[in-house]
Amino acid sequence: MIKGASMFASAGIAETYFKNAKIDIVVANELIEKRAKFYQERYPTSKMIIGDINNKDIKEKFLQEIDEDVKFLIATPPCQGVSTLGLNKHMDQMLSDPRNYLIYDIMEVIDKKDFDYIMIENVPRFLDVYFPYKNSFKKLEDILKDKYSNKYKIEIKVLNAKDYGVPQTRPRAIIKMYKHGLKWGWPKEQKEITLREAIGDLPSLESGEKSELKFHYAKQHNEREIISMRHTPTGCSAMKNEEYYPKKEDGSRIKGFHNTYKRMSWDAPAPARTMNSGNIGSHNNVHPGRLLPDGTYSDARVLTLRELFIVSSLPDEWDIPKGYTDNFIRQVIGEAIPPKLSFNIVKEIGKSDEIC
Repeated sequence: MIKGASMFASAGIAETYFKNAKIDIVVANELIEKRAKFYQERYPTSKMIIGDINNKDIKEKFLQEIDEDVKFLIATPPCQGVSTLGLNKHMDQMLSDPRNYLIYDIMEVIDKKDFDYIMIENVPRFLDVYFPYKNSFKKLEDILKDKYSNKYKIEIKVLNAKDYGVPQTRPRAIIKMYKHGLKWGWPKEQKEITLREAIGDLPSLESGEKSELKFHYAKQHNEREIISMRHTPTGCSAMKNEEYYPKKEDGSRIKGFHNTYKRMSWDAPAPARTMNSGNIGSHNNVHPGRLLPDGTYSDARVLTLRELFIVSSLPDEWDIPKGYTDNFIRQVIGEAIPPKLSFNIVKEIGKSDEIC
């Protein structure tokens, strides 16, 4: 078992299967207290340091808990500063967003400790951001190679979760750093899992309905949204409906993009699940549905928590702490790397992907 540390741990979604890969996270840091509390309840043997890693005292507490036996670091800094779904879509905006500079806190921890293996994860655009470095601006890959290539082999790829056992399209930038002389291969691609294969056997539910299965209950939506989605075929957006388009309370048409008020497709993995997966009008959030005898479509709703767990590669009857809202659960899942992807990456530690 390799002892590890986790930066920007949030609720610990990424680490769900780490112990199966012989990784034991013994210390973690998270800024937001509610997420940190959820983490502590899920991983009671890990030491959680709550607070801003930019704070000198918080960073020192975190570093003090990383003893010489801790040889693995995972760092998943917030991606909102560079995400294509966020506001910061231009380079000058990304450069002015303080969330993009958390990489320097990661480097400070790396500099002060002696890890064998380091994994940094973020959205693909993270690799295109220019950071201030040595009186210039450089991409992260160039900075890391300049600072650490003598000690670590540095490998960077964009992996899509759908290729690694996750029924969800979710590209993520993965940076692996491991000491020269050690091995850490890349996971082999797996067959895509469609929504039909992943959740097609679950009972159909309409808005507000419940089933006997744990976590399989439908969120309540307003009647205007339900009518719109009942008249929207699988894979299509209600925004294109000529009559049953999304309406405001006064009956006027809601304006939106082609991927809002949109049903997913049965024969593909789920689109990326975001922190806003409970909003029926947000991006690609509606259940695929099934054609009914009257010409309408069933399941005019967002995915249930059970369905969300499955498409996010979490256990369908996930053992989670009580007392947290559905919205909180959706948020922490939406901000995390799907755990089967992170598991498939770290389980290759000690292995080589070289072909002799």
